[in-house]
Amino acid sequence: MGPADRARRRLSRCRGMAGNPDGRVVVLGDWRAIIGTRILKRMAKIEMPVSQIRRYLEPGPIVLVSSALAGARNIMTMGWHTVMEFTPSLVGCVIAGGNHSFDLIRKSRECVINLPTTALTDAVVGVGNTTGAEIDKFDRFGLTAQKADRVTAPLIVECHANFECRLADDALVDEYNFFIFEVVKAHVAKSPKHPETLHYKGDGVFMVSGKIISRRSHFRPDML
Repeated sequence: MGPADRARRRLSRCRGMAGNPDGRVVVLGDWRAIIGTRILKRMAKIEMPVSQIRRYLEPGPIVLVSSALAGARNIMTMGWHTVMEFTPSLVGCVIAGGNHSFDLIRKSRECVINLPTTALTDAVVGVGNTTGAEIDKFDRFGLTAQKADRVTAPLIVECHANFECRLADDALVDEYNFFIFEVVKAHVAKSPKHPETLHYKGDGVFMVSGKIISRRSHFRPDML
């Protein structure tokens, strides 16, 4: 193969990579335009009902909230929660007034926020589909209740972590069903360090926590 043949082959490869089989020579500016067009096509957006934005903004993993009062106990599935402060450790939660747990938690002023993993996916769905007014969810879904150290509500043994909580502020409960809890004791399994947790996307679909990306060395120490 002579120099002319090699040059023709290189030119042909360039045309194919650029998607230009018509023979047009691609320069740097053209490459930028082509790449930009492809990105815009991938990022094309449609309008979404605002009632569905929760599919993108769910703040954290699905949790199981256990409660107890006067001999009664219950578990509810919850996805609407947010960390509010480091010290004291405050967590805000939305608990619907129609939920059987609502009165148990408001009157006892305590609960345990339990973190399930993918191993409990079916239990998470089952707990959310049933009411504690009719069944004992611990018995129905094979979950083990364990006495907590600081609150009356039980821990769920099968969960990766358990956070014992006391109601710190109920000023927003009447209007927004928003409870602010202080975590007074935390129990976490030694491993795995990064458990596979469930994140609800709506429409019966969960997203599972994925690979870990560390940028620890890029952070200021006070921002870790």
